[in-house]
Amino acid sequence: MSGVVVGFGVITSVVVIGYMLGRIPLLGPGAKDVLTRLAFYVASPALLFTILSRADLSSLVSTSALASVLTVLTIGLAFAFVAAVRGWGLGRSAVGTLCACYVNAGNLGIPIAAYVLGDASLVAPILLMQLLALTPLGLTVLDLSHGGVRGVGPVLRRALGAPARNPIVIGSLAGVLVSASGWPPPAPLMEPFDLVGGMAVPAMLLAFGISLHGSGLPGRGPERGPVFVAVVLKSFAQPLVAWAIGAFAFGLTGTTLFSVVVLAALPTAQNVFTYSVQHRTGEGLAREVVLITTLLTIPVLFGVTFLLG
Repeated sequence: MSGVVVGFGVITSVVVIGYMLGRIPLLGPGAKDVLTRLAFYVASPALLFTILSRADLSSLVSTSALASVLTVLTIGLAFAFVAAVRGWGLGRSAVGTLCACYVNAGNLGIPIAAYVLGDASLVAPILLMQLLALTPLGLTVLDLSHGGVRGVGPVLRRALGAPARNPIVIGSLAGVLVSASGWPPPAPLMEPFDLVGGMAVPAMLLAFGISLHGSGLPGRGPERGPVFVAVVLKSFAQPLVAWAIGAFAFGLTGTTLFSVVVLAALPTAQNVFTYSVQHRTGEGLAREVVLITTLLTIPVLFGVTFLLG
């Protein structure tokens, strides 16, 4: 479990720095928004472009990848159903759905896959699925929730055009096209993207840490209903569903099944908080779910390791 400790130690350190920056405040009152916009419009598109341009797209069709995809869809639909019944609204429901099923496959998933599962490439399928499908879909819904458009035609045109206006989606699709072309870009061409993309995760974590200053205890605010549902689905239901789908639908056993369940048990990614801040929707919901699921991940992973490892 050294990978868990290493991954959480790195993340916690940067978040604490962000919290201290919020307390001082050294970067001024608009630091969180500036860092969020930097990550959303500049650094994250560059990072996603570099990741996907070098990715093996064939990994998306493995049985473990399909099990992970079905798990994410099941949990996402479960939250969306509860949100529709409770009338939580389109934008907040979209953020909550991402909170419930979008795993931290990058800055936590990679070290955990490397040190706990013994193969960092195991995280690639779920990372690619989230970047290529879940992120564009969620951001499109968030764009539509702020559009003020009515009627089937205008809504359809805005839905089809939303991905083309989103820098995250543009960077991801550009990376996929480069990977599918089979042409490896020369190193000098990729170095600026690597350099700028390296700011994405630190910027997101610093912005998240700044947002924690002055916020109340998680789970006690006006978003406690969606927070509770998202945390239960993410931290407990998603690993359980991953095990059931992997074992019974695909017949996975041993290390392969263990890997699918471990990746499903990862906490909600900080990306969701960045998206919520950028769209001014569900910011408190995303912040609290990211924090609580991150704190719950260590005991959950120890439980998964004890039962399946």
